[in-house]
Amino acid sequence: MANEGLSAGAAARRLGVAVTTLRTWHQRYGLGPSRHEPGHHRRYTVEDMVRLQVMQRLTAQGVSPAAAAAWARRAPSDASMSGGSPDASGGSPGLAAPDLAGSPPAASGGSGASSDDASSADASSDDASSAGASSDGASSDGASSAGAGRPADPVDCVPAARVGGAPADLGGGAPAGGGQTIPLGPRANPAARGLARAAMRLDGPSMRYIIEAAVTGRGVILAWIHVIMPVLIGIGERYEATARFIEVEHLLSRTVTEVLAAVPRPPRDREPRTLLAAADEEQHTLPLEALAAALAEQGVPTRLLGARVPSQALLDAVNRTGPVVVVLWSQLPGSGSVDQLERILAVPHPPLILAAAGPGWPVEGLPPTVTTLGDLANAVRLIVRATSD
Repeated sequence: MANEGLSAGAAARRLGVAVTTLRTWHQRYGLGPSRHEPGHHRRYTVEDMVRLQVMQRLTAQGVSPAAAAAWARRAPSDASMSGGSPDASGGSPGLAAPDLAGSPPAASGGSGASSDDASSADASSDDASSAGASSDGASSDGASSAGAGRPADPVDCVPAARVGGAPADLGGGAPAGGGQTIPLGPRANPAARGLARAAMRLDGPSMRYIIEAAVTGRGVILAWIHVIMPVLIGIGERYEATARFIEVEHLLSRTVTEVLAAVPRPPRDREPRTLLAAADEEQHTLPLEALAAALAEQGVPTRLLGARVPSQALLDAVNRTGPVVVVLWSQLPGSGSVDQLERILAVPHPPLILAAAGPGWPVEGLPPTVTTLGDLANAVRLIVRATSD
């Protein structure tokens, strides 16, 4: 950066946001250019840019603009663009990264900023513009309740996502009315709100950043339950109400798949004893991908066959590999045919555990030796125990 600083247009281009976003941050939150010479427009200095980067990172993670600005103003004044920009976890030198469970923690030597974003049904226009987007791409975290306190840990306030739930079913959940936002509820995790805004903008890089930070910071299970699932369910509710936003669900699902696939796997010399597959004609696999990634974190390798596995192909795989655990996922009732399970039980060496996962299986009528899986955490515990003998 030149010594004279950057113009608003140059600063906006460097950050990848709109000039109007910088004006909003300047007028509302005091994050404007500090260098001024008589007769010239103000210019953004190195320190100004560091603060703006902190603002950009925190709002992308779902922190309200006012709270993010308070943290941005705490950024060290002697930081440089090379060494003082926010790191991959959303922080900067002297600033701790925001925790997925709530507001940003206190900076070194200071107290935490208050939260002002907990209850609005739609995001304010500056929430959406904080990432250079239009105001219709936001979720439920407006800035209308100044000073409102957040529960100590909103993670505990989000209903537990079930392996047997409907994360990818576009008909899941109750209709939530029209509009351009993803309904999450007032107590949604801040990272989930940021993910919802990025999803509605079709902002793939921001979605990936938020999901990666959630998985890295809290692990697959908590990231799935409290960040990914609420947004997937919210998109389903929005589709139910509007018959729109399939493209949002597709891009988010693809991004989730890529992040889960990048979770480090156990060493290749460990033989997988768990087989995961979608039922015949079942195309939804995200819950299985989450299960595979969560098991990988526990050092348990798996074979994931993917979508639409014909019954005979599944039998061939079971006979060939002799798994201890087989998990068969059915999202929709049309794919939850019980005979697929019965055929697995009839092989010469059936698995120790045959689990039916997903809402597509009939509530009654499953073979008595078939295990039904509930939430993701319990599924992981069950499989870890079964495969550790």
